[in-house]
Amino acid sequence: MAKKIAAIAGGVLIGLVIAFARAGAFPFWSSDQDASKTSPAPPLPAPPVSPKDQMQNTGVPAAPNQPEPNEPRTGIIGSFAPLVKHVMPTVVNVAVVQDVKVGADAPGQGDDEGASPGGGGGDDQGQGQGEGGAPGQQGDPFEQFRRFFGQGPREYKQHGLGSGVIVSSDGYILTNNHVVGGADEIQVTLMDKREFTAKVIGKDPKSDLALIKIDTKEPLPVAELGSSNQTQIGDWVVAIGNPFGFSLTVTAGIVSAKGRILNGNYDDYLQTDASINPGNSGGPLFNTAGQVIGINTAIYSRTGANNGIGFAVPVDIARNVMEQLKAHGRVVRGWLGVEIQEVTQDLAQSFGLPRPEGALIASVEKDGPAAKAGLERGDIVMAFNGTPILDEQELPAMVAQTPINKKVTLDIMRNGKKMSVDATVGELKEAQVASAKADDTGGSWGMQVGDITPEVSQQFHLQTDKGVVVRRVGPDSPAADAGLQAGDVVLEINHDKVGNVNDFAAKAKDAKTSKRSALLLVQRQGATLYTVIKPPSGQGQG
Repeated sequence: MAKKIAAIAGGVLIGLVIAFARAGAFPFWSSDQDASKTSPAPPLPAPPVSPKDQMQNTGVPAAPNQPEPNEPRTGIIGSFAPLVKHVMPTVVNVAVVQDVKVGADAPGQGDDEGASPGGGGGDDQGQGQGEGGAPGQQGDPFEQFRRFFGQGPREYKQHGLGSGVIVSSDGYILTNNHVVGGADEIQVTLMDKREFTAKVIGKDPKSDLALIKIDTKEPLPVAELGSSNQTQIGDWVVAIGNPFGFSLTVTAGIVSAKGRILNGNYDDYLQTDASINPGNSGGPLFNTAGQVIGINTAIYSRTGANNGIGFAVPVDIARNVMEQLKAHGRVVRGWLGVEIQEVTQDLAQSFGLPRPEGALIASVEKDGPAAKAGLERGDIVMAFNGTPILDEQELPAMVAQTPINKKVTLDIMRNGKKMSVDATVGELKEAQVASAKADDTGGSWGMQVGDITPEVSQQFHLQTDKGVVVRRVGPDSPAADAGLQAGDVVLEINHDKVGNVNDFAAKAKDAKTSKRSALLLVQRQGATLYTVIKPPSGQGQG
């Protein structure tokens, strides 16, 4: 009986083993045969074909917006550590002390002509800077109290913090003007903790750059200057500085945009999303080759902290400024003697251009280089020495970087005809105006004008007795929407001079009858600017 039970149990066990083997639970002898009967695994997807391989294999060029076959491409960087280790010794901490006088009769504090608009990169340790705030400015909550009780002026020392980059082994350091511009004392700390007292070699508020120097017996590590012109949108960049007093902090990002204009005639900023905060000002922006491509200068922020929009002065501009500061202690810029404005779509149509481009000359300074060359108000500069002008802000920068007394050729449009004019570049003086903003003008119908009498001239502080003065602009009118203001003087309508109110009314009537946009030349506070008046909806009013 026991033998029968054992035989049955053995048979059941063997049956279970065979069943599990066929089910694939164990890799017994039947597994290979069973695997051969199953469906084959799907093939792995083929690796993507690069544009270069595509060109080599098929001869077909890359698709639009794709790299060309010979265009260099960079992949994702595994680590910035080797780069940072190489360049970090060239970055310095710049600490400044300024004597500040406050009180009822004290001069204004916090003024820094070199402060970059849109929220500067920083400067007072731990102090943020909002949009449009002046670097280093800090309000005194008890100031109104002291003024009320007649407390006299007092003095205190204001401390600030920024960054810099060593540009020569004998101690020259490039930084921001708004970091050291008003400083009474400048202390520079190197990566190895050595401290030096620095002196200012030169400052340039227009570019917000400054060159300082420390004296050292040993050669210093020097940062290599690259090319911002060759830098492309999307390139990796690394910013190193001292944000909020945290010394030598590294942040990384990409170049977000180029040619950003904040609030100056010579602005041409690189925009980056590499984190920049107060204290980063004056520090370098490196590319992946370890070359400086910009000097971190400003941030766009309402709180003073990084919002992912930072700005750096391109190194090609910084290099030129640095060389002039080192040689002369100041920057000499070229000058043509014209005021320019943007060519809008409406202006382009009025001047017969197929698209908005170039720089419109709004006025020509008497006896200036442009006047001597024969340039006229209403000319549109299309190219400067062979370089096309795509935006009006490009012209001041090109002129500024041109050597004094150099003869240049300007390609212009005058009355719909292409011309070339040769001019000799002069030297820009501080009081000279280089450009004018199109948004300072405006105009349309829905306004009242009057003849210019001695009384009217005195009332509006006019500097001309020609044309008609705008006495009133109706609310919610096309004129108000366009920006015309009381006190503006209309000099021309569609290039025809306006002598008096009757003259203005006749020319305005002709313009409105045609139901087409009219071109006005307006003078405001001594500056002349063009503006386009669009035909109002319905019957216009003069």
